[in-house]
Amino acid sequence: MSRESTAVEQVMPSEPSCIALIPARSGSKRVADKNIRPLAGHPLIAYTIASARQSGVFRDIVVSTDSERYAEIARHYGAETPFLRPLELAGDTSPDIEWVDYTLRRLAEAGRRYDCFSILRPTSPFRLPETIRRAWSEFLAETGVDSLRAVEKCSQHPGKMWVVRGRRMVPLLPFGPEDRPWHSSQYPSLPLVYVQNASLEIAWSRVVFETGTIAGHVLMPFFTRGAEGLDVNHPEDWELAELLLRRGEAQLCTIDRPPFPGHRAGAPA
Repeated sequence: MSRESTAVEQVMPSEPSCIALIPARSGSKRVADKNIRPLAGHPLIAYTIASARQSGVFRDIVVSTDSERYAEIARHYGAETPFLRPLELAGDTSPDIEWVDYTLRRLAEAGRRYDCFSILRPTSPFRLPETIRRAWSEFLAETGVDSLRAVEKCSQHPGKMWVVRGRRMVPLLPFGPEDRPWHSSQYPSLPLVYVQNASLEIAWSRVVFETGTIAGHVLMPFFTRGAEGLDVNHPEDWELAELLLRRGEAQLCTIDRPPFPGHRAGAPA
C-alpha cells in the first residue's frame, strides 16, 4: 500500500515531525472486538483515524494491531499498517512501552524517524481534529517537558478512598486538616485532583529510547473538554456514548468514505 493513500493533511515543515500511533489489539475481553465495534455506522477505530487525518498534525498515521482483519479495516479508513504487532506484545497485561518501542524501532529501521509520537486510542471516539490540534499547539508551546497527557477532573476523589486491611481500613490519602479530614469533607472543599483519560498522549520520541517509558519524567497536562475524554471500554460506556449522540451532547468526526463492508450501525462486530 502506498503511503500517499493515507491522505494525511499537509503538516507545516517548520514543525517537529509527529506520528500518530493507534493501538488496536484484538483481544479485548470486557467488550469483544471493541476497537472495531460499530458506532453510528462505522467501526469505532474509524473515528480516531479520521480525526488524526483531519487534524493536519501528523506526518503519518500507523495502526498497531495483531489482527489482519483489524489492519484491513484500518487501511480502509486511511491509516497504515506496515506490519502486525507480535502476539507477545498484544496481551492483556502488555505495557504500552513494549509496542511503542517496537513500532518506532521497526519504522526507524526502514528510514522513518519522527521527532514526536502521539498515542490515540480508538476507545475515545469523541476526540475531534480540533482536540488534537489544541493539544499539539499546547505541547509545542511548552519548554522542558517530556510529554503531554490528557486529564480531566476526577469524579471519585482519592481523598475519600480507603485501603482495607482485614477488618480495619485507613485513608488512602492521610492528609488534610486534623479537625476535618478529607474523607469527611465536601467535594468542593477538597484540593483539585485530575485523572488521566485515554483521549491522547504526545511525547518526544527520545523519551522512549532514553527512559524506557512512554511519558518520561516531566509531564504537562492537557485538559479535555466535555465528551473529548470519554473512554468507551465497558458495555455501559457504549450506552452512554449512544445516548450522548442522540441528545446532541457529543460529536463524532465526519467520515469521508463509505462504511467498511460488513459493518453497519448497531451490528455486532
